[in-house]
Amino acid sequence: MWYAQNSGRRTRQIIGDGAVLLWTALWAAVAVIAYRLVQLLSRPAEDVETAGRSFSSGLTNAGTTAAKLPLVGGKLDAALRNVAGAGDKLASAGDGGQTAVDALAVAGSIGLFVLPVGLVLVLWLPRRLRWTRQAAAAASLAATEDGRELLALRSLMRPLDDVARTAAELPDATPGSLAEGWRNGDPETLDALAEAELERLGLRTA
Repeated sequence: MWYAQNSGRRTRQIIGDGAVLLWTALWAAVAVIAYRLVQLLSRPAEDVETAGRSFSSGLTNAGTTAAKLPLVGGKLDAALRNVAGAGDKLASAGDGGQTAVDALAVAGSIGLFVLPVGLVLVLWLPRRLRWTRQAAAAASLAATEDGRELLALRSLMRPLDDVARTAAELPDATPGSLAEGWRNGDPETLDALAEAELERLGLRTA
């Protein structure tokens, strides 16, 4: 059982669940936008990597051509290859920087989603699960006579103002008379107290 039978409580539960889902979707969208924004801002690093590789490739080809020149061909080829090596290092640096940016973008986006959503779930989910367990147990107890006595006892253990409101619904009843009726096993008193506990949990449409 996930929702109450009482229309008022059920409406509040649906609104609460919807708010949590909306909050989750909102922060999921924010996390995706943040990730894409970081990727967009990291484009210059990608350009550095591409330029470095193109520069290195061009110099290597030029060195191969220069090697064919007489007298200075070998020296020129070696010099160009040294410069091409620097281009390779530049490309590698760009590649490593982009990897770090990608990792940072992923970690930041996950954190941006998990922290606010996790905080809400920690506050909301235990309460919803606790109500579900209590409602299921109460519905099962209400089906038996002994179970209704337990529900009546649970109702008597509520704050005094709650017990007083239950007594006000019965003619000439007081919180003390309800306790006495429960001890004596009075059917009318037991039913009134059990119904009050079920209504508290939203398991009655009244």
